[in-house]
Amino acid sequence: MEIIGLIVAGIIIGLLGKFVAPGARDNTPIWLTILCGIGGVLIGYYVAGALGVDSTDGIDWLRWIISIIVAAALVVAASTITGRNNRAVR
Repeated sequence: MEIIGLIVAGIIIGLLGKFVAPGARDNTPIWLTILCGIGGVLIGYYVAGALGVDSTDGIDWLRWIISIIVAAALVVAASTITGRNNRAVR
């Protein structure tokens, strides 16, 4: 995977991961969301390979869905770890 392709896919997957993550009203910085997206692409690629998802001639939809799910989990984890949720404790 080329570095430019990884960055572009990371941006897109990170934003999609943030969109599907529960509690989308968090204040996680965009750079952290992009890093989570890049991590989601990398980890999703290897998880899909471990699950036996073979490369196809067209778009590998299952691999991308796994990457979005992993990125969403990473966005939630980053939001939790950094404590940037804007939910007020009452």
